[in-house]
Order: sequence, then C-alpha cells, then structure tokens
Amino acid sequence: MKAPTHLPVEDIGTPVSVKIRERILAARKRFNANDNISQFIQPGELDQMLDEVAEKMQTVLDSMVIDTENDHNTQDTARRVAKMYLKEVFKGRYTESPEVTEFPNAEHLNELMIVGPITVRSACSHHLCPVIGQIWIGVLPNEHTNVIGLSKYARLAEWIMGRPQIQEEAVVQLADLIQRKTQPDGLAIVMEASHFCMGWRGVKDMDSKMINSVMRGVFLKDANLRREFLSLIPRKA
Repeated sequence: MKAPTHLPVEDIGTPVSVKIRERILAARKRFNANDNISQFIQPGELDQMLDEVAEKMQTVLDSMVIDTENDHNTQDTARRVAKMYLKEVFKGRYTESPEVTEFPNAEHLNELMIVGPITVRSACSHHLCPVIGQIWIGVLPNEHTNVIGLSKYARLAEWIMGRPQIQEEAVVQLADLIQRKTQPDGLAIVMEASHFCMGWRGVKDMDSKMINSVMRGVFLKDANLRREFLSLIPRKA
C-alpha cells in the first residue's frame, strides 16, 4: 500500500506517543505523571493516542487472562479505560489550562476571602487509585491583585487534580497556579481527601483521610490570619 503523501516518511508507522515524547525530550522538558504536556500534542494526536492506549490496554486484559471476546461485559473495556484516562480522569495532563478572565481589583478589596469546599477527584501516581476530597482556598487580595470569578477556582483545581499525582504535590501546583494568576498578598489552601490506595487495597482502612495545607505570603507571617482562615473552614469532624 502506498504511504499517505501528507505524512513525512519518517513518521509513517511511528506511534504517536513516541513522537510526543521526542518533542518533549528535544525541548528538555519534564513529563512526569503530574506534568501538563498539552503544548507538545498536535491537533488530532490525542485521538491517535487513545487508539494506541486502547490497544495496549487490551494486551493488559489478555495478560490477565480475561476472555474479552466472549465476555460481553469486557468486550469494549480496553477502549473505555483508555478514554477514561485520556479524556476524563487524567485530562489535566493533555489539555491546556482553562481560560480564566482576570479583572483589576477596582474596589481595592483587602479582606480575607474563602472559596470552598470544592470537590476534587484525582488519582495517586503509585497505584492509579482514586483520590477524592475537598479543597478550601483562602485569598487575601491587595489593590494590585487580579480578581477572578469564584467558579474559576474550581476549574483551576479540577485541571490540576486531573493527573496522577500525590496529594502534597497537587496542592503546591494549585497554589503556584493561583499565585501566578492573582498575585495576592496571601494565599492558603487546605485539602482533605480519601485515598483508595488505602481503602481499596493495602490496609483497607476506609475511614482514614489525609489533610495537608500550603500557606503563602501573609498567611505564613500572620498567625492570627492563619487561625482565622482555619477556623472558618467548615470541615466535618
């Protein structure tokens, strides 16, 4: 069969994952599980990657001795799992940051603002088990702070959490992103989550949760402000 003329000869037969990996390596960038690599993915390549992942997921099911040909429940499981990973639960790796309109702080607001709880869903990068929890975000603006809509905090959190990662790093990434976009005097984030790698496997403890926080700016310097933020978070006991 004659090769398509619109493709360079060296690209014919090369898996799309290899092409993307080569671009990242050429740019000397990282591609850890919790990194966003959308800038290296060209139009149409995510669908090609879905086909590639589905094919490899099928080999996983075959190696687990699951009869996907005759078991009606698993006949399309490989593709469903591939689509779930690339276009849903790990979408934050492969898509650009959501657009967030920023407005000047015209009224010179300088009082503590808290957003939450924001329900977030992620997955641990050790076992790809679900991590489900809530986030609270505290912002102390100044006259130069950019103001963004309340729903935008949830969109940014969803984008960051949509990657395989550990909770400690996820909260830091979210803090870095909000800090860049808003430039407040202070930023505080608390996350409380259940980890299915503890409840579903391992010790099988369904009640255990992990809580961690990131404090920036005046939240680090002012103990009273920090206490005010923490006291206003309506966490369940």
